[in-house]
Amino acid sequence: MPMPAPTTQHFSPAASLSAIRAGHPLIHQITNYVVMNETANITLALGASPVMAHALAEVEEMAGYAGALVLNIGTLSPEWVDAMVLAGRAVNRHGAPVVLDPVGAGATRMRTQACHRILAEVAVAIVRGNAAEVAALIGEHAEIRGVDSVSAGDPGALASAAARALGCTVAVTGAVDHIAGPGGSAAVSNGVAILGQVTGTGCMSTALCGCFAAVNRDDPLRAATEALAAFGVAAEHAAVGARGPGSFHVNLYDCVAGLDPETLDSEVRIAVSDAAPA
Repeated sequence: MPMPAPTTQHFSPAASLSAIRAGHPLIHQITNYVVMNETANITLALGASPVMAHALAEVEEMAGYAGALVLNIGTLSPEWVDAMVLAGRAVNRHGAPVVLDPVGAGATRMRTQACHRILAEVAVAIVRGNAAEVAALIGEHAEIRGVDSVSAGDPGALASAAARALGCTVAVTGAVDHIAGPGGSAAVSNGVAILGQVTGTGCMSTALCGCFAAVNRDDPLRAATEALAAFGVAAEHAAVGARGPGSFHVNLYDCVAGLDPETLDSEVRIAVSDAAPA
């Protein structure tokens, strides 16, 4: 698939970042034990406020305060799926966006079925996953090992196909991130390879999609594209001087916190197409 001509005319990560820092939206995250600390801290670093409530007795009430809800199935249990559905319906009722991270979809029937249930019972605004996870959601062939994508088809075509099939914005992340939805499609080429050597960086990017969605409720394509571009810029900054995955991990929080709205739009590499998935 040919990449559209580079332009950022439809996007301004700087404006969204400024809105996040001014409003400190509450991002309700029902996420996994492996990354709970990471996603809470990256949310704080960006300027939003995380809450990590997952108990059935409180998720509906907590979701009522949320600017966005992030659902991540990384360490799954049947009770957590019930909680995700309850929270998702509550957020739908007051109009805030829902972001789904289908961690390991396709690796087991339980994970794939959980995602299908959430997508059937909750109005999801954004799905953010790797190519194999997204392919599994729409029944396309892909190879996955644990929660890591091994092989799948063209990611741009996959994002468009999934957006059509799921009826929402879909972000397929990888060396280049491909995003497609009702408003068109985009590709983000910011980022560094060392992201793949730190557990949870994909989940962090999903959390940031929730932050950007909270200030772009009516434009999930913009939210996902800008979140991934901003995260990629921060990762590029964090890689400078990093001695390995450990120091990069620490630098990443600092560089997300240090993102400068005055320069951010000039650093993002976004290629856009106005053509929505047919």
